[in-house]
Amino acid sequence: MLGRFGLRDRVMLAYGLLALGLSGVLALVIFGVVSNYLTNQRTSSAIVETKDNAATLHYGLYGLTPDCQAVRRHDTECQSSVAVPPNKVMNLVKALPSTDSAAKLLGYNGSWYTVAAQPDDVPADMVSTARSGIEVHRRIEVGGRQVLAVGVAMGSPGEAFFALHPLAKLDNTLRMLKITLVLAALVTAMLGLAVGRLASTLALRPLAELTQVAARVARGQLDARLEAENDPDLGGLARSFNHTAAALEKRVAADARFAGDISHELRTPLMTMMNSMQLIQNHRAELPGSVREPLELLGDDLDRFQRLVVDLLEISRDDGGDQGTRETVRIADLVRAAADATAGREITDVSPEAAELTMEADKRRLERVIANLVDNAEQHAGGCKGVSVKAGGLGVIVYVDDAGPGIPAADRDRIFERFGRGDSSPDSRTDAQRGGIGLGLAIVARHVEWHHGTIQAKDRPEGGARFIIELPARNPE
Repeated sequence: MLGRFGLRDRVMLAYGLLALGLSGVLALVIFGVVSNYLTNQRTSSAIVETKDNAATLHYGLYGLTPDCQAVRRHDTECQSSVAVPPNKVMNLVKALPSTDSAAKLLGYNGSWYTVAAQPDDVPADMVSTARSGIEVHRRIEVGGRQVLAVGVAMGSPGEAFFALHPLAKLDNTLRMLKITLVLAALVTAMLGLAVGRLASTLALRPLAELTQVAARVARGQLDARLEAENDPDLGGLARSFNHTAAALEKRVAADARFAGDISHELRTPLMTMMNSMQLIQNHRAELPGSVREPLELLGDDLDRFQRLVVDLLEISRDDGGDQGTRETVRIADLVRAAADATAGREITDVSPEAAELTMEADKRRLERVIANLVDNAEQHAGGCKGVSVKAGGLGVIVYVDDAGPGIPAADRDRIFERFGRGDSSPDSRTDAQRGGIGLGLAIVARHVEWHHGTIQAKDRPEGGARFIIELPARNPE
């Protein structure tokens, strides 16, 4: 399940769950401590109030003899033996002070005297316990409300006083405390997610940098390096990566030099062969018929070999770190000159808004891009249907259309790789992929990227393939 989340999301989720767990445990502890404290305080105050009221009733019901008044005693021998009239008893019960509107019940002389309560509201076991002289208290429900029932003995056998103290305020306080703690836990969890997001961003920043540098190396920027070699935690990884990148750069440079050297060495015998072939072609009519067909095949292979050597020289020059020379060029003029010259006819259409657009470009590289695409269309894709220059995209967009069958979607990225030929099966290979050596479009992609542009292959609405080049451009000042 966690595999569906990225590393950043897993770190953030871990922080959030940790914050939620800690805040939940803390909330439970706080609620337990506070609720016990408030409940004990409420119980203690109810018991004290009930005892005070019972003492007040005891004094009003029994009174004191002069000798008892002198010593302030409530012993049995000091109590009056005369029963108090019921109306006076009721008045005494009603006159009792109450800080929380508690209901009151007095069991006296075999009768119950109540205020805001009924005798059967108090459980029978509590009544018998209080009448036996033992203090008792319990949470009970009366009329759908939670109350704290407190019972104390009155001093005479069989007599007891009860007070029913409402617990609504206490319950509301505990409910609000519970809601507050739950909300605090949720807020803490959200803060944990935010902290986790920030921590993961900071912790994974070196990894993001490594990804960016690795992507630059993959795009051909072999001089890209990590700058974290002095980091105590990432220094080893950075040094290993930089060492690998440096070794790769040296290897590619060596391979480029080797390819360049080979290409240069091949140019002399190639020129000799091409000149010799041209001489033979000039006397083709004098040759016997059995020789003419092999001669044509040899000429085709020599042309193909010449393009291979030229492309290898171009690739080796690019891999060897050739920085080129940037100069301000008018894109429409350069594209028109390169495309029309390669096709041998006028095939370029320039929109008015793109006619004056300029950019800092390497003319040789940019001309090679247009020439390779037009030549590819002419030689292998049924002919070039046109080249269009329009404003848009990064600044300017160049369209190169051909009359071939198009390029399958699965091969549209592969054809820009070195020696990329797409599907090798004869039935599935397009004309644009037959007969080529697989370097022309790779050179195009490298040169477009060198100009900070993009290239992609799509279907032409009228049929065939369309190569779309976007280049950064601006209007001249």
